[in-house]
Amino acid sequence: MDLQLIPIERFQDFLVVTARIAGFIGAIPVISGAQTPVRVKTGLVVMIALVLFPIMGENLPTVSFAPLPFLLLVINEVLLGTLIGLIARLIFTAVEFGATVIGYQMGFAAANIFDPQGERQVALISQFQNVFAILIFLAINGHHHFLRTAVRSYELLPPGKLQLTGEAVPYLMQLAAHMFTLGVLFSAPVLAVLLFSGLILGILARVFPQLNVFLLSFPLNIGIAFIVISLTLDLSFILLRREFDSLPERILTILAHLAF
Repeated sequence: MDLQLIPIERFQDFLVVTARIAGFIGAIPVISGAQTPVRVKTGLVVMIALVLFPIMGENLPTVSFAPLPFLLLVINEVLLGTLIGLIARLIFTAVEFGATVIGYQMGFAAANIFDPQGERQVALISQFQNVFAILIFLAINGHHHFLRTAVRSYELLPPGKLQLTGEAVPYLMQLAAHMFTLGVLFSAPVLAVLLFSGLILGILARVFPQLNVFLLSFPLNIGIAFIVISLTLDLSFILLRREFDSLPERILTILAHLAF
């Protein structure tokens, strides 16, 4: 195929589609991490854009040849794609938040490891729970939700129609507040047991003053926390499954709010 025969209008339409997909891939969990090579991300963006472009042609607006309007449209699409990916990232942030609280209560405050996905130091338990959430996300084909939502996003919110007004911002604040609630739900069983363990150790310290409760609490809390975490993995799976299954509805809701 001779590239010179491709109309400039069609090429600009393709760039508009690629912009939203690029923001989408750049923020989606699992893929957006630093452990995924840039070439893989770029190839995935181009491949998805090539698949979606033929069927999205009727939803694309008339793109202006002027550089400034076209640049603003591309930035608009990148922001929209990033927003879609960040809605899912809130779930992983909630898991990390809850696991961090658990780690501090267990005595792992100084036990940090490098997270290749976020390129930062995170608590040991946070990394474990984050990997657990990623495995569940892939096992239930959560990434397929994003591909289907990418197609629906062009139907609900054509390019150039993004408006952060109306109910969009309050709904985003609601999702952010739900992140903290979800983090508390993840950490609640372990924190409750550790609180009860601390109460028992406090009573023992009063009954047996010669007992070194401080040294005893470290291995005891770690062992109890790991036992509770292993016993509640099924509950964590149910909670994560419910959150991941509700992702399409949340994304479509925010797209509907942004369309007004």
